[in-house]
Amino acid sequence: MKTLTIFTPAYNRVHTIPRTYESLCRQTCNDFEWLVIDDGSTDNTKELVEGWIAEGKIPIRYIKQENQGMHGAHNTAYRNINTELNTCIDSDDWMPDDAVEKIVGFWKQYGSDKYAGIVGLDRIETGEIIGAKFPENLKTTTLQGYYARGGSGDKKLVYRTDIIRRYPEYPLFEGERYVGLAYKYMLIDQDYQLLTINEPLVTVEYQQDGSSYNMYRQYWLNPKGFSFFRKTEMVCAPTLKRRFISCVHYVASSIIARNGKFLWESPQKLMTALAIPGGIALYFLIRHKVRRHAKFDFKK
Repeated sequence: MKTLTIFTPAYNRVHTIPRTYESLCRQTCNDFEWLVIDDGSTDNTKELVEGWIAEGKIPIRYIKQENQGMHGAHNTAYRNINTELNTCIDSDDWMPDDAVEKIVGFWKQYGSDKYAGIVGLDRIETGEIIGAKFPENLKTTTLQGYYARGGSGDKKLVYRTDIIRRYPEYPLFEGERYVGLAYKYMLIDQDYQLLTINEPLVTVEYQQDGSSYNMYRQYWLNPKGFSFFRKTEMVCAPTLKRRFISCVHYVASSIIARNGKFLWESPQKLMTALAIPGGIALYFLIRHKVRRHAKFDFKK
């Protein structure tokens, strides 16, 4: 059995996913398999991946499902991974040629049951690291703990599969397609540390139609998912400041969702009550941003 599963959620990405595939074919270590979760694509993703499977250059598994959003694709991936480790490489990203070699070698040297996995670096196409590298003396950390200490930039996570499965799946809300992936990571942070590796494990390119670019629109269209995430964050966040910010966002999401019971449902009722003015202000900011940049009916 291979050590690592690289899984890729894909939704209408035939224009970018070939770059992901080509980077996997160039890996200096073949101790991995590729799992493609086709999240309801309407382009020819299926035919493209089936052609690569027929080529036989790398081991590939392909699963197609109805569109559920990124978090739904992650649920499906975690149910179908059999290797010790897993990592997600998005369909618009690709891996440095020695990324698998670094992941597997590092884990075999330093990994143990004490750790949930590895956290490494993201970079852009020029080679520039996104955010900051890890301090040289920081050998282990939680993801939230790293950012609470002043860390910055997206980081690449490699989790033990048995750990990621111990925690609840991402919930699916009818009519919505987004729940923050950090939901699971926050839960894992309560129990486990991650080993840090100061090496780039992925090269990223943010697409104009990706969730990072369209966060305000995602916020407006998926208020139940955002409310759920914020309720978790206001319990799990490592600092009081972060928990209060989560309450502000929770109030805004609840207004968008027209949930009049939000205060009663909050796990931090007093802090949420204090956050109401800020949440109302954030609601109007989000509404303004979406009205300005997105085209859909606000009267629904």
